[in-house]
Amino acid sequence: MRPGRLIDWGVVEYAAARELQLEIVGARQRGETPDTLALLEHPHVITLGRTRGAPANVLAPGDVPVIETERGGDVTYHGPGQLVGYPIVLLGEDERDLHRFLRNLEEGMIRALAELGIASGRRAGATGVWVGESKIASIGISCRRWVTFHGLALNVATDLAYFSRINPCGFNATVMTSVAALLGRPVGVVEVKPILARHLGATLGRDFRAEPVGYALEGSR
Repeated sequence: MRPGRLIDWGVVEYAAARELQLEIVGARQRGETPDTLALLEHPHVITLGRTRGAPANVLAPGDVPVIETERGGDVTYHGPGQLVGYPIVLLGEDERDLHRFLRNLEEGMIRALAELGIASGRRAGATGVWVGESKIASIGISCRRWVTFHGLALNVATDLAYFSRINPCGFNATVMTSVAALLGRPVGVVEVKPILARHLGATLGRDFRAEPVGYALEGSR
């Protein structure tokens, strides 16, 4: 297990979280900080990945801002009740396979969901985590000089109606589901954070140790 740190950012605007990620990416490239897993929620936002057809999958955003980003993937929605994880890790020479990295992110979520009582898995040709024909988690990453950023979004208690404003990852919005919807009970992001962090640490081979809530690099706020 490589050393790492776990940061809880609470609720952070998407643009601010991106700037924080880039600071950590630079620090990781310079060897000034360990591998990092940031867990957080975003206020309502729609983001566009690098997929060519992504803009066409924004249907009716309304009052939800739309932001272009450098991550891979199509269009997705982030909002309250959705647990976002940004693993900012320097891939070692034995790890430099981004497809394997994506599968490790999926596996971490699959194991976390199993602990919560939900059997999930993969769908051929569609990155993310699925429960039968329903999608519960999305993934979109970027990588600079073998340091990863952006990451995953797990629907915990997300208001699924917001997905109707887009074709999430090119699919009809009706495919989206959440932990709360599947379990039929209230589930909070706080309940899921330590479970997800532990399983992602195992699948990524990192020992993510907790930092205080709201921690940020000096000078980033």
